[in-house]
Amino acid sequence: MFVRAYLRASTKEQDATRAKAALERFAKDNGLTIASTYIENESGAKDWASRPELRRLLDDCKAGDILLVEQVDRLSRLNADDWEALKAEIRDRKVKVVALDLPTSHQFTKVNGDDTTARIFDSINSMMLDMLAAMARKDYEDRKRRQEEGIAKAKAAGRYKGRPENTERNERIMRMFREGKTWSQIEKDTGASKSTLSRLKKKSEEGKD
Repeated sequence: MFVRAYLRASTKEQDATRAKAALERFAKDNGLTIASTYIENESGAKDWASRPELRRLLDDCKAGDILLVEQVDRLSRLNADDWEALKAEIRDRKVKVVALDLPTSHQFTKVNGDDTTARIFDSINSMMLDMLAAMARKDYEDRKRRQEEGIAKAKAAGRYKGRPENTERNERIMRMFREGKTWSQIEKDTGASKSTLSRLKKKSEEGKD
């Protein structure tokens, strides 16, 4: 059994490694060693296949491995359908999710020879995991709604100016396009969204002789 730690933050401005010490302390307290750590800055609302480090973690997993996270919302803020797809992927790979904020999952760190007890805990944990994932999604949708309401109110009052352009980053992206770098290279190096890359690629082409 390998323990694979997953650390996620939504943006590059946030520290995705913030919870690393807590995960290492939990592993030590439970007699485990973290075999590898996967760190990324991606929205938890993106499906798992669009999160390269989560995808790499699952690809690396063998049956019986543990996917260790600080909180369930680090793994998922997905809608119901996408959450079911991620759960199916985890289930098919026979991976156990252990979250520090989900005590019922901690039993997966112990070897238990009682099949009946293990199945009962597995059922309880699955239910609790679904509940926390649903709460994480609701929190995401509530924050998004409040943000949209705030923007609409600011626009109505003539106060909304939008997000300031990151001119230094955008110039770098256009330069990378002109140098022939691939979309995936630029996206990985800069963290810019595909819509931003599309806009800047067009702009970079307009600047050619």
